[in-house]
Amino acid sequence: MKRLRIEHETGFGYGGEVSASYNEARMLPGTTDSQFVLSSSLDIEPSTAVNTYVDYFGTRVSSFDVLSPHRSLRITARSLVEVRPRPIEHTGISWDRLHAEASRSIETVEQLSQTSRTRPHPEVAEIAAAIAARHDDPGRAAHDICVAIGDAVEYMTGVTGVHSTAAEAWETRKGVCQDMAHIALGALRSVGIPARYVSGYLHPRPEAEVGVPVTGESHAWVEWFAGQWSGFDPTNNIEIGDRHVLVGRARDYNDVPPLRGVYAGPFKSDLHVKVTITREA
Repeated sequence: MKRLRIEHETGFGYGGEVSASYNEARMLPGTTDSQFVLSSSLDIEPSTAVNTYVDYFGTRVSSFDVLSPHRSLRITARSLVEVRPRPIEHTGISWDRLHAEASRSIETVEQLSQTSRTRPHPEVAEIAAAIAARHDDPGRAAHDICVAIGDAVEYMTGVTGVHSTAAEAWETRKGVCQDMAHIALGALRSVGIPARYVSGYLHPRPEAEVGVPVTGESHAWVEWFAGQWSGFDPTNNIEIGDRHVLVGRARDYNDVPPLRGVYAGPFKSDLHVKVTITREA
């Protein structure tokens, strides 16, 4: 188990004075069966009131308006979280039983449908079908599918954008964690395995020293249902461990962006993001 301190600063600089902005932030982790939030807070400049709630998919949301004129917006989320590894456990469920169980729950049924972001390239669907055909256990098939995606796609920034789809990223075989998660989701769903997008943070150093802050970033991985939910990080081709801090789960990135909003003012705005992660135990 690790104790991680996360500071995530983001916001906008505008090309002039903004008269009002309306925003939602999904930057604070919640307590689950594998992580415990010791403390969390959200600071906003200019200062304003914050309404907090849990959205449809179970993600903590901080909603706020800034109704006084401003030229910049800065949001800083600070969290201290204890995290334990979440090793994959295969249940031995059959494909027929999976299909029956998945159809009985909204939680799983909704994670079977493709979205515009996850709809797979035909080659990805073929790869997933070939792997699934080799396995009687859909959980082991899901694991192998995610590994295959991680092996096939090279991590590279600047090739794709925040609005890129899984099919577009597959064409280049390059992308970031968001792209690899979308490709894996499309592959899993194409063979009837419920799968969901997970947003959060990853400490980049497996053997991080205690007390040493390092530059991190928001991260994304996937979870699939095969009798129970299991997670995997296709970007790094690793199981979900005590370096992964979960913030939200959803159908795809569109449901859980760290910051979303609209404003009244100049067209031009510049986004800035800085994530610092420190291992404390």
